[in-house]
Amino acid sequence: MKPLFVLALVAASILGGAPLAAQSTPENSSTPKSPPAGAASAAPSTELIAQGDKIFHGPGNCYACHGTNAQGSVGPNLTDAEWIHSKGSYEEIVAQVTKGVPKEESKSGIVMPPRGGSTISDDEVKAVAAYVYSLSHK
Repeated sequence: MKPLFVLALVAASILGGAPLAAQSTPENSSTPKSPPAGAASAAPSTELIAQGDKIFHGPGNCYACHGTNAQGSVGPNLTDAEWIHSKGSYEEIVAQVTKGVPKEESKSGIVMPPRGGSTISDDEVKAVAAYVYSLSHK
C-alpha cells in the first residue's frame, strides 16, 4: 500500500468516515449545545439559557400559563425549589416539557399539553428546559 493511502485510511477511521468539514466544532456549530445525557451535574450553558428565555417568552408560549416571571398563574411556579412532577433535573424538565402532563398524571389537576401546546422543536425544548432549570437552580 502507498503511504498516502494508508494515511487517508487511518484519518478516515479516526474521524469515523466523516469528512473533516462535517465534524461538529464550536467554530461551525450555530446551535447551543445542551448538557450531555446523563450529565446531571453539568449546568446548561448561558447561551442555551438565553435562547430558552426567548422561546419561553415567545414561540413556546410558556409564559401564558407560568407567567412572564415564571412564578405561576395557571401552571405552577418554576422559580422555586418545589417540583410537583419530578425532582427538577435538567433531563427531567426536558422530558416533562416534551411529554407534557396528562390529566391522569397531574398532581395539581392542571393539564400541560406536550411542548406546552406549541410546535417548538426538540432543540428548542432543550433550550426552554435549560432556562427553566436555571430559574430554580441559582
